Amino acid sequence: MPMKRHVNVGTIGHVDHGKTTLTAAITKVLAEEGKAKAIAFDEIDKAPEEKKRGIPIAMAHVEYETVKRQYAHVDCPGHADYVKNMITGAAQMDGGILVVSAPDGLMPQTKEHILLARKAGVPSLVCFLNKVDDIDDPELLELVEMELHGFSFVYLTRYK
Repeated sequence: MPMKRHVNVGTIGHVDHGKTTLTAAITKVLAEEGKAKAIAFDEIDKAPEEKKRGIPIAMAHVEYETVKRQYAHVDCPGHADYVKNMITGAAQMDGGILVVSAPDGLMPQTKEHILLARKAGVPSLVCFLNKVDDIDDPELLELVEMELHGFSFVYLTRYK
């Protein structure tokens, strides 16, 4: 059996936009196929200080695989006070997942994470537009998407 290509990916974005929730969901879906260990949301941010404060401080690492690749996934903290940890994680990424809450849109920390990922050499980001079901106004969703399209190395697709 040929060796699988190893890829470093990570989730970045504003605090509380759903980075850790998405990371947990990825492991859950792949665990159903036997390609990962399902890791619950509250197991990813497991340091006592993180649980006490309710925000991720350190990067969390999970691993999973697909048919062709083996992934090392870094879930980066989104809080402005821990941007140094986000930069450390981004420096190792082959690609990133920018998580954006649709009701909130691009927040200052989101934009900073995009620019820092670019400076750290992350070649591309795919955007996961989260919490879309919390939007009642389709025009608001369209505005968020238009703003995201303004960043040349962020790829945005809409799940249908």
